Amino acid sequence: MRLANSFEVAAPPDAAWALLMEVLRIILCMPGAKLEETIDESSWKATMAVKLGPISLSFLTDVKREDVDEAARRAKLSAKAREARGRGNAQATIESSLTAQNGGTRVDIVTDLQLAGAVAQYGRGLVEDVSSQLVTRFADCLQKQLAATPEEAQAAVEAQARPVSGLRLGASALLRALRRLLRRRPRD
Repeated sequence: MRLANSFEVAAPPDAAWALLMEVLRIILCMPGAKLEETIDESSWKATMAVKLGPISLSFLTDVKREDVDEAARRAKLSAKAREARGRGNAQATIESSLTAQNGGTRVDIVTDLQLAGAVAQYGRGLVEDVSSQLVTRFADCLQKQLAATPEEAQAAVEAQARPVSGLRLGASALLRALRRLLRRRPRD
């Protein structure tokens, strides 16, 4: 499945690009993610915790920077994740691009995501809605990092360290899915 998300940050493209190239800070801004190991300058191991009501999932993830075009401000990452207890896996290619916009920077993220196993049982709409909410939280953390004092930046990172709560995200995503369904129903 292909997911496209965009957001703006109130920082010039050079500052946003410099932050996006600091993988440690980026992983720390991803809700529920934790950097476990730096393999080399373009490969990392991370974990991501997701809580779906009473079910907690922990994904062991290999992240690799595949391509960087500094002049065009484009980067491509690949991620291979497996649930620690064997309940599924995911593969993703994440392409990010930055453009100057309204005195700040627009960040476009396109993700090609493939799910397998138990994690693949969630519907596409739910995955899209949860993904959109995660990108919003990610963008908020980046914005705070770009505009913050070191103490404020650390507080933003610590707020993201909590596992992603799928119950709240899922409930919100379910409501959006129901609204979409109701809009599609023919009216009498």
